[in-house]
Amino acid sequence: MYEIAELAGFCAAHGIWSVSDSDVLIPLIGYVHADGTKGMERFLDDDVADSAVAAEERLADSPVGWLRAVLVVDAYLHLDRGRTDALMIKAVEFSLNPRSMRIAVPYRHHSTAEGFAVYRPKFMEAHGFGDSDFDTLGAAFYAGVDSHEKAAAVWNAHLLNESA
Repeated sequence: MYEIAELAGFCAAHGIWSVSDSDVLIPLIGYVHADGTKGMERFLDDDVADSAVAAEERLADSPVGWLRAVLVVDAYLHLDRGRTDALMIKAVEFSLNPRSMRIAVPYRHHSTAEGFAVYRPKFMEAHGFGDSDFDTLGAAFYAGVDSHEKAAAVWNAHLLNESA
C-alpha cells in the first residue's frame, strides 16, 4: 500500500535534483508496471504549460500495464505568506482499490539571493487511505527520496527544517 508514497518520494527527489540548478522542471511521470519494471517519461514542448497538460492527460489515460504512477510538475503554491515555487506531485495507484495523493514540495529557487532550498513536503490530498496511514506514508515518501542517491544528496543538503 505504501509503495505509492515511496514512488512519489523518488520522483519528487528527481524533480528537486532537476530544479536545483536549472530554471524549470520538464514535467515527468515515473511509473511502475504490474510486473515490477519501472520507467520515466518526460514531456517536453515549446511551452512548459503545454508540457504539463500533456503529462496530466497521459496520467489520466491510465496506461495499460501501469500499477502506479507519479506526475511531477513545477508550479506555484499559494500560501498565507504568498506565492512560492513548488513541485506539485500527483500519485495514483491503479488497482481494484485505487488510491491517490497530492503532495507539494515547496522550494526556493537557486537564483534567489539566499540560494536554493527545499522545504518540508505538504500532503494536500489523499484518497483511499485511513487517518492512521499518514505517518507511514510520510516515512515511505522519505524512503523514496533516500532511494534516489544523487537526488537525495541534493535534497538533504538543501533541506530547511521549516515550512515554506
